[in-house]
Amino acid sequence: MKAIKLLATAAVITFCSAPSFAQIQGQSAITEATMKAYQKLLDENPQDYETLYRRATEYYRYDQYLRALNDINEALKYTPVSDSDMRFQELSLRANIYEMTGKPELALIDLTQACELVPDNYVAIYQKANVEYELGKYDASKADYQKLKRLSTRSVEALFGLARVAVKEQNLGLANEYVDEAVNAYPSNADVYVRRAAVRESMGNNVGAVDDYLMALSIDNSYSKALRGLVNMSNTDYSAVMTGLSNAIRQAPKVGMFYYLRAAIAQNHNRYKAALADYKYIVDEGLYDHHGIYASMAECQYALGNYPQGAMDIEYAIGATADNAAYYVTLAQIRRAQWRSEDALAASEKALEKAPDYAPAQAQKALALVDLQKYQEASDAIGGAILNDGENAYYQLIRAWILEQYLNKPTNAATIYERVANWPMEDGSLASSDYRGFGMLFSGQKEKAYQWAADLVANDKNHDGTAQYRASCLYAQAGDANKALDLMAQALELGYANRHDWNRADDARVNVAPLRDLPRFSALLDQYSSIF
Repeated sequence: MKAIKLLATAAVITFCSAPSFAQIQGQSAITEATMKAYQKLLDENPQDYETLYRRATEYYRYDQYLRALNDINEALKYTPVSDSDMRFQELSLRANIYEMTGKPELALIDLTQACELVPDNYVAIYQKANVEYELGKYDASKADYQKLKRLSTRSVEALFGLARVAVKEQNLGLANEYVDEAVNAYPSNADVYVRRAAVRESMGNNVGAVDDYLMALSIDNSYSKALRGLVNMSNTDYSAVMTGLSNAIRQAPKVGMFYYLRAAIAQNHNRYKAALADYKYIVDEGLYDHHGIYASMAECQYALGNYPQGAMDIEYAIGATADNAAYYVTLAQIRRAQWRSEDALAASEKALEKAPDYAPAQAQKALALVDLQKYQEASDAIGGAILNDGENAYYQLIRAWILEQYLNKPTNAATIYERVANWPMEDGSLASSDYRGFGMLFSGQKEKAYQWAADLVANDKNHDGTAQYRASCLYAQAGDANKALDLMAQALELGYANRHDWNRADDARVNVAPLRDLPRFSALLDQYSSIF
């Protein structure tokens, strides 16, 4: 699972000296004509600052920040000091460019000058306050948010800005007053609740934040910011989110959205039994009738090892829609788990009929072909998956496994394992999707692999057993059964309820297969049987 970033990282600008604006992807013919017109005017008068400004604005719209910056710099050079309105617009645009390119200090200089030219411009003051806050200049930021509040006493931007500063000042009581004032002013605005949730999270009031996200969804049940907020919080405080959703269900027992959210989040955190109960309730009570619910139930049944029921659920989902490539992949997974390799291959090929470049379908086809001992075809199929999803390290491990174990090409496999061992980390940090340790282990770097596993567990932020399960797989493959079983116990304690992974998964040596004949392995599954 991956948390969604709250702040965008600065854009990385690469300047090429030659290409014209016509080469910008997706540019319309009208825009191209406009840019040619601008160029003609500038050819006639290179100091035409108004045209330079307009072209800079157009570049900015298309994320061409360096070109925009070049034009706006030229425009400011030629704009008369007496034309304060024009200079205000130019400085504001350049401040935006600096922000988008990760230069808040330069943005603040321009915004300060812009606000001197037009002291009561609401947008400029708000932008300046936000940049000051980002730079840790909280006193200046507070002064500007207060100025906004004087311009508009019901300003949501001012109230939430002042609340954020109050949190930094450890004045949580005042922060609460500001956010409550904003909500009282706009009680029917979903975004206001999402904003209050963000402030409450920064205060450590996760229960209150969940309540706000749910209130936003009650106002607008498709509000993406609220949905993202709940998903993000579930990755760091699962219990708070689930408690909030359960409270909401008690107050509104027939609102299907709350059951669906609780189920989806539980499934995302490996609590398949709880997720399945909510999905079934939705279906049994007729709260929703959507093929996606049946597909989710099939995924849960698969994870719990209930393959026949999972097959029934996914076949129902397949029959309910023509857009079902992903559903055929789930069916292929289930058929493989049932040792029905021919049926698994047929399902994966059906998925590829629907979506020829769909990497998960190509991967399932490769695995079915391995089962059928068609190893070269399997290698070709997983090669297609890699071609279509080059960022998936697991596909690389599947190919290396096929090459080494079935095609007698250890040198080729070794090259792939080295590649996975040096795989770039997602966002510069460890994540549950990280497979580098297996590349290290299978390329002979055992100590580094062990350190990777230790770091994976130590940096675990999801607390749902995924990291512990992945580390258990690595130690199992390394032959360290005691350490693998200790991590298995931790994973089960945290609720890693994927019975398929524990009992059946056997692909690419990313599994606990070496543990399955050990008495302690069976004892642990019996001990934690209630989670399945």
